Amino acid sequence: MEDPTPRQPLARVDYDKVQHPHYAQGRALPADAIARYMAVFAEHLPARRPLTGVDLGSGTGRFTPALAEAFGGPIHGVEPADGMRRAAEAGSRHDSVAYVAGRAEAIPLADAQADFVLMFLSYHHVQDKPAAAREIARVLKPGGRLILRSTFRDRIPDHWWRGYFPGSWEVERAMFPSEAEARALFEAAGFRTMASIQMELPFEGDMAAAVARLKLRAVSVFEHLSEAELVEGFARLDADLAAGAVAEKPTYGDFIVFAHGDGAE
Repeated sequence: MEDPTPRQPLARVDYDKVQHPHYAQGRALPADAIARYMAVFAEHLPARRPLTGVDLGSGTGRFTPALAEAFGGPIHGVEPADGMRRAAEAGSRHDSVAYVAGRAEAIPLADAQADFVLMFLSYHHVQDKPAAAREIARVLKPGGRLILRSTFRDRIPDHWWRGYFPGSWEVERAMFPSEAEARALFEAAGFRTMASIQMELPFEGDMAAAVARLKLRAVSVFEHLSEAELVEGFARLDADLAAGAVAEKPTYGDFIVFAHGDGAE
């Protein structure tokens, strides 16, 4: 059930001022986790290769080269923040990848150019979501796929670190849409909902390393918590880590797969 409490709009995060220096390290995933994501994506994309793709909100290129490896490319990493894009160009190069300045409401591609668009935890940063849906529809071929990886307000994941930062619950309720809201918005732009998926995300790696990565604060929710909340939460986390009391737990990643128009692959 959705929380009925009125929510205040969140301030926009400027990734040219924050996050980009440590994002790649703080949000790094092991190779087998990346491979699991590619396998899930492949289940919902055409079997033919190559596929032209758009990594929309590509950030530091966490997934962009893997998309090129899995689906052939070319892959266009579209990212509005100069700092994030520079980090991608330095650390996530691939012969079939090009990182370009752009945003969801203004994608620098021709009409009907892409077989798929991936939005991986970038949708909540989009300022004009109806305009973005129309723009994604423009660059997709008929029958092309949009893979929307997002948190949804009706099922916010209980991350292993969540209890140390209890204010993060309310931040994410304000940050993310419900699944119904996201589906309605894209369906109004001519998309068809093909699948709604919850993918189990097992805990990866050792806890000390996970805490060290979390301390880089490369999580957008932290930009909306006070410094006092963060300092107190990390102090409790350090104490529990020293005592061996930080609990590992899996979470879930949500995807909605949309098809553009009435075309079929």
